Amino acid sequence: MKIEKNKVVVLSYELEVEGKVVDAATQDNPLDYIQGMHMLIPRFEDELEGLEDGAAFSFTIQPEEGYGSYDEKRRILLPKSAFTIQGEVREDLMEIGRILPMVGADGSIVNATVVEVKEEGVTMDFNHPMAGKVLNFKGKVLSVRDATEKELTEGLHGEFLPLEEGHHCCHGKGKGHCHHHHEHEDGECCGHHDHGDGECCGHHDHGDGECCGHGHCHHEEE
Repeated sequence: MKIEKNKVVVLSYELEVEGKVVDAATQDNPLDYIQGMHMLIPRFEDELEGLEDGAAFSFTIQPEEGYGSYDEKRRILLPKSAFTIQGEVREDLMEIGRILPMVGADGSIVNATVVEVKEEGVTMDFNHPMAGKVLNFKGKVLSVRDATEKELTEGLHGEFLPLEEGHHCCHGKGKGHCHHHHEHEDGECCGHHDHGDGECCGHHDHGDGECCGHGHCHHEEE
């Protein structure tokens, strides 16, 4: 069976960036998605279109067809008060290189990376970690099948259900895809549910109360 719209695709792959393997999905823990449902970078799906079970693939995605160019304007200095949780400024969250989910100006959850900590505040980078990067993928198609009507309506892993029903989280990690079943290794959360440590800069409750108050961690988008 060939990969085409509304087919469930299971594949393994490695993502190499600047000579290093930065992400992978193995045969034991593969990536699965529905082709044509916009869960992946469009160019990623285009490259896989028409491949069959067992086919190997290798292709390169340039920044303009991946995560876009790096934008210096998306490096923003936030006051340390933005990291206040239950009345306490959480210095432990201000770890250089740490990725934190934060509430954007429009109320959406956006991941940002801590890049610099100074007395006057914390510089957060709201660019995607793969922005400006050339993505080199190689892998193998493990299986292809028709998606069920339920999967087409609700998503392969319930990602189209309301949050209270589907409890889905956006898992990016540089793979070019958003919704799938892989777990975060560092407790990142996308949404108002608890994904491990509950650390989310925003106005949502994560059960243990570890969230910045409403209005914190907002940033202005261009």
